[in-house]
Amino acid sequence: MEKIEGYRVRSYSQPVKRYCQTLSLRNNPELIAAYKKAHSKEEAWPEIRAGIREVGILEMEIYIIGSKLFMIVETPLDFDWNTAMGKLAKLPRQAEWEDYVAKFQQCAEGATSDEKWQMMERMFYLYD
Repeated sequence: MEKIEGYRVRSYSQPVKRYCQTLSLRNNPELIAAYKKAHSKEEAWPEIRAGIREVGILEMEIYIIGSKLFMIVETPLDFDWNTAMGKLAKLPRQAEWEDYVAKFQQCAEGATSDEKWQMMERMFYLYD
């Protein structure tokens, strides 16, 4: 049996909240490979990573299975999603990035990140 490793979670000096979203990619192995490469440490646009932090996001992770993406966003408790996404959409190169990655995604032309990614509802946790 293959050993399964988990992913280390960042610790913060403050309580945080988490947002979870999903998005589908075009079901094409070459496009999926190119999308993964575009998000690699070496290829990800530094302006986009800086903008994500500038609007108050502490951490963002994207997971993939097949053509389905799952994103986890961690923020401070006082973070306002709508305000931050409005600000993010206006940052330098953000619209250019969204247009670039749209060719890999199942989305409407010209959509912002907030319009592409669908917010998920938490339906279970350990209730402690």
